[in-house]
Amino acid sequence: MVTVDTGALDKLQKVLGVFDENINTIARELRLTAHVEGTKIVLEGEDETARVGAAVIESLLCIVSAGEEIDKTRLLYCIELAREGHASDIEGVMKGVVAVTSRGKPIKCKTVGQKNYVAAVEKNTITFGVGPAGTGKTYLAVCLAVAAYKGKEVEKIILTRPAVEAGEKLGFLPGDLQTKVDPYLRPLYDALQELFGLETYQKLMEKGVIEVAPLAYMRGRTLSDAFVILDEAQNATREQMKMFLTRLGEGSKMVVTGDLTQTDLPDGKTSGLKHAVKILDGVEEIAVCKLSEKDVVRHPLVSRIVRAYEHDENKRKKGEKK
Repeated sequence: MVTVDTGALDKLQKVLGVFDENINTIARELRLTAHVEGTKIVLEGEDETARVGAAVIESLLCIVSAGEEIDKTRLLYCIELAREGHASDIEGVMKGVVAVTSRGKPIKCKTVGQKNYVAAVEKNTITFGVGPAGTGKTYLAVCLAVAAYKGKEVEKIILTRPAVEAGEKLGFLPGDLQTKVDPYLRPLYDALQELFGLETYQKLMEKGVIEVAPLAYMRGRTLSDAFVILDEAQNATREQMKMFLTRLGEGSKMVVTGDLTQTDLPDGKTSGLKHAVKILDGVEEIAVCKLSEKDVVRHPLVSRIVRAYEHDENKRKKGEKK
């Protein structure tokens, strides 16, 4: 039996969750029984398991103390960390604000992987953020770009993406270049509007401070004093990736994000992201940050879907080797 004192009734209520959902989830996942005595939570079960449960509750108290909400995704992540003996890592995750939205909401990392990713971007000139959908790699990159602009570290924010679905041939779509590219960069627009506010965002777009263009339009340019984000980079060819990386100019920072399991390139084409990660890992001022299903911060089901696909892919590869 292990007892954890939450210290106050308001903290206890947040840790327990609505209709005790959080504590019931902990008890179910770890096969414990739990009950409340005053402001204390008492866990009963095997000694080691009860200690893991106590570590989870301590992690939740860190989240509550940081003013953050406890959702199911975050709760399951804390349980997984505690099982691995890394429950204390959550305290470090809660420290520091990546950016602040136009409404004053602080944006913080939610996982250790995200924390390491943000630290890598801040430290290095070029950072590759590789991982499955829902790990926040693109959103955090945009947050860091906005923070860099507001801090006068850069003069422009440049967003680009290979328009593979249109074969880089956008002419058949109606409207001007901006209209043609919009569908491919909607997630980036949404993040920028949240962080700047719609009015400021529109002004910055009009002034050219925020620039959006397909990857093909980067050719021949030198990108100086800019925070440049290449999204969906798994769909860039080796030639395109080399072209993009060599656009780097003075005072600029680049973040390249992608998911190597979702490549849309034609058969026979090697992903430029896969190739770049392989040959550039370890080069000074370049960081390769790999996120996993543990860092998925969308619905908990997304993490399980990612894991199922990875399992199927591993089985397929083993079958090919036989």
